[in-house]
Amino acid sequence: MADTTKSRIYLTIIVALVLIVAALLYKFIIAGSTERGEDGRTAVVLAPAERDLVLGEMRSFVAGLQQISDALSRDDMDAVAKAARAMGMEKTHDAPVAMMGKLPLAFKKLALGTHREFDTIALDAEAMRMPKHTLGQLSDVLQKCVACHASYQLKAAPAK
Repeated sequence: MADTTKSRIYLTIIVALVLIVAALLYKFIIAGSTERGEDGRTAVVLAPAERDLVLGEMRSFVAGLQQISDALSRDDMDAVAKAARAMGMEKTHDAPVAMMGKLPLAFKKLALGTHREFDTIALDAEAMRMPKHTLGQLSDVLQKCVACHASYQLKAAPAK
C-alpha cells in the first residue's frame, strides 16, 4: 500500500474519531438527555432514582430558604450562614457523573450558579452581617429557581 493511501486512511480514521468525540461532548456536556415537554418546557429525562435525587435537592433548597428567612427575621446571621452553606457547592459533590451528563448545559449553569450563590450568601452573612443585603441575594437565588422551573421539568425514563 502506498504511503499516500496509508496517510489518507489514517486521516479518515482521525477525522472520524474527532467527530465521534465531538458528538459525545455535545451530547453529555451541552444537550443532555432532553425532549420537548407537553407544556412546552424542556423535559430532562432521568432514571427514576436520578429524578428523585434532583427533586430531593430542590426540596432541600426550599427548606433551606425557609431556614434562611426564619434566621433573617431574627437577625441571626450565623444561622443564615449555616443554612446557606449547607446548600453551597459542597452539595454538588453528591451528584453522580452519569446523571450530570443527562442534564443540559443551561440547567447545569442554573444549578451550579445557585449553589455558588448560597456559598456567597454564607460568606457575606458572616462578613457583612447585613440582613437587607442577604434579602437581595435571596431574591437573586429565587430568580434562578423561577427561571429553572419555568424552563424545565424532570421526567422519569421508562423502566427497561
